[in-house]
Amino acid sequence: MKKTIALIIALALCFGIAACTAAPATEKPAEEPAVTAPAETDKPADEPEVKAPETEPVAEPEPAAEPVTMRVGSLKGPTSMGLVNLMKKAETEGAFDNVSYEFTMTTQADEIAAGIISGDLDAALIPANLASVLFNKTEGKISVVDINTLGVLYCVTGDESIKSVSDLAGRKVVLTGQGNTPEFSLRYLLDEYGVEGAELDFKSEATEVAAALAADPTAVGVLPQPFATVAQVQNDALHEAFSLSDEWDALGKGSGLVTGVTIVRKEFIEANGEAVKSFLKEHAESAEKAVSDVEGTANLVAEYGIIEKAPVAKKALPKCAISAISGSEMREKVEGYLTVLYGFEPKSVGGFLPDDSFYYEG
Repeated sequence: MKKTIALIIALALCFGIAACTAAPATEKPAEEPAVTAPAETDKPADEPEVKAPETEPVAEPEPAAEPVTMRVGSLKGPTSMGLVNLMKKAETEGAFDNVSYEFTMTTQADEIAAGIISGDLDAALIPANLASVLFNKTEGKISVVDINTLGVLYCVTGDESIKSVSDLAGRKVVLTGQGNTPEFSLRYLLDEYGVEGAELDFKSEATEVAAALAADPTAVGVLPQPFATVAQVQNDALHEAFSLSDEWDALGKGSGLVTGVTIVRKEFIEANGEAVKSFLKEHAESAEKAVSDVEGTANLVAEYGIIEKAPVAKKALPKCAISAISGSEMREKVEGYLTVLYGFEPKSVGGFLPDDSFYYEG
């Protein structure tokens, strides 16, 4: 019995020691409650939620339209002298008013006319009567947009007895422009003044006329400016006997001599109306500068090879009757001039007078 009681006491002591040495419980004391971190999206109640403003989508800019290229042909003379300031502007600035330019100069009006017919040129500065001929030949596919030169034709000779058209009776007259303004203007004047026996000797270029006058100062020639001035500079025995414009005006027919006009293909006008308006504005500014800034323009005339020397160009410019007449005034002058030529010789304007669609009045 004593052994049994001793065994029970021993077992009790073992269980007590084990209980004292066991790991403590993981529960935290009641006085240290767990702290929970607030959610990131939680905001104080007094701070309302702010939404980002909605923005309209930004439209992509449209690509800039390519400039319209206008191909312009002119004769190496007064027409190009009136254009030369625009030529320089186009060279230095490139495109403006969304128009760029390509210029072609030649000594032959027929070459310019061929470029218009083929479509290689969009605009051309040509003799006024040739514009009418082209209108009829192309069945109305071109329009005249402005007058670029008025009367620029002069009788040049070393013969002091020549003072008017009437003095050309029985004389040989050397000139250019067969089939164009020089020929028909002179023939009209000879007819109106009743001059008989005058013989017209045509040359292909103004330099050939000047050479003929240099070889024989008593010869008589008709030259446009600036070539009339150039011939006199090269040969001081020559002088300007009279202006064909003055002789024309003295007839009192109510029309003036129109030497050169600018034409544009109707297809180009219809497709590029704003470009045509820009050209007319630029041409007018260029022509005005040729009149107001003679020295500066003369330098450009030499630079572009229209006349070799600037001092000669400076002397010739005031006599070139450079203009840029458009709108109703242009129509009145051109129509009056062509009507006179038609009455004299229908073939000079292509057989019949152009209709209203010939005149572009903007």
